[in-house]
Amino acid sequence: MRAWRHSELLCRSDFTSDLKNVGRKARSTKLVWLAMMLLSVSITASAQQRPLQTVLDDYIAEAMRSNLALQSENYSVEEAKASLDAARARFLPSLGLSARYTRNHGGRDIDFPVGDLLNPVYSTLNSMLAAQGQPAQFPQVENQSIPLLREREQDTHLELRQPLYAPAISAGMRVQRALLGASEQQRLGVARQLKRDVTVAYLNWLQASEAVQIVTSTRELLTENLRINRSLFNNGKITEDQPLRATAELLSIEQQLQESRDNLTQAQSYVNFLLNRPLDTPLEANAAPAEIATQALDLNQLRQQASEQRPELKQLEQHIVAANEQIKVARFDAWPTLLLGVDAGIQGDKYGFGSGYNYSSASLLLNWKFYAGGGLDAQVNGAKAQARRLQAQRDNADAQIALQVQQAADRYRTATASLVTAQARADAARAAFRIAGRKRDEGAINQAEFLDARAALTSAELNLNVTRYAALIEAAQLEYATGAGVVSVR
Repeated sequence: MRAWRHSELLCRSDFTSDLKNVGRKARSTKLVWLAMMLLSVSITASAQQRPLQTVLDDYIAEAMRSNLALQSENYSVEEAKASLDAARARFLPSLGLSARYTRNHGGRDIDFPVGDLLNPVYSTLNSMLAAQGQPAQFPQVENQSIPLLREREQDTHLELRQPLYAPAISAGMRVQRALLGASEQQRLGVARQLKRDVTVAYLNWLQASEAVQIVTSTRELLTENLRINRSLFNNGKITEDQPLRATAELLSIEQQLQESRDNLTQAQSYVNFLLNRPLDTPLEANAAPAEIATQALDLNQLRQQASEQRPELKQLEQHIVAANEQIKVARFDAWPTLLLGVDAGIQGDKYGFGSGYNYSSASLLLNWKFYAGGGLDAQVNGAKAQARRLQAQRDNADAQIALQVQQAADRYRTATASLVTAQARADAARAAFRIAGRKRDEGAINQAEFLDARAALTSAELNLNVTRYAALIEAAQLEYATGAGVVSVR
């Protein structure tokens, strides 16, 4: 909507002609907010301006790239992918190096009475040799004490482990896959919310921008009105109460203009916040849509669409899948597992290769936990309770979303219906002000009646501005509530 302007107090501007000129410059575009709802929007734009939906698409794409909240969700998805890769890797063999070098001191000894066993025999043999005139050939042997621990010892080997039967691994991988799906749905939910927030924030900025234009035009009118009234008072044509009334009206509109500018600044800051850029970055201005039309809404169909498409429900469904798989993981903890183990390396009191050092072994490792003091049953019961809790959350969320859809549809119907009334009110106010201006020229009405007509026109124009954008905002809210539209997440 183009802000209406007045060059002088006596209504020399023709509002009807101005609106027709704006209409000739308008460029039609269609804004499809929902699959079953046609929202046809005609946008007033100059040669440098672009269609509203094109501008919104650009801002939404920028938000998808730079918004910090969405970036955080991207990292959550990457973390879930890494967890799934780790769970999948448990199917594959693991290979590692194990090395041990030990220095021992003390410990138990093994006594071996080799002297007590051999010396009597050696003595008898030596005696027999002496009887034959031969020298003794067998020495006396001392008893031996062998330490149980070697002073130095090393063991360096490669360990290969390959699961042969471990059902908990498969269930754990399915848990992580479901959690990854839940994380992706959460990211999609944040992206859809971001799209809605950017759309609503930019529409609020456009509304505030046009409100500033309307109030600024009114200030120009009242400034000129004050100038003429002062001139008339100075020439003795009117009494002092009329310029005082004009001054009061001008001060009132100055205050309203300040509030409108503050709202504009706040709206601009919020859009830039969502886009993660400096808060005072200028936004691309665009003309307001001149016409909004919609088809009748099928509430049951909208609810069904929301139940099937809302990422919040899909996220809970993935968590339910993960919880059911976690029940299987808890049960599989009581099942046997079988692994293949292969070790190969070197041993000895020093590092070396070859005979006396190299060794290898292969083993089948069976692990079966029969009883854990009721802990296994507790894990299963806990996983079942979690699954039931998530199902209850999903049902509650479905009911909340159905209510949200109904409320959004009601607000949209109210906004579009109010737009017709607001347009008729603005047209009537323009016509009334035009007549009041002519009467003012002819002296048929007093200053108070003329200013009342002006105030009614400003109020009607502001109301039309708010109502028009409210219809677009409610359309965006309804699109979000039903999960319609395409969101591209990078």
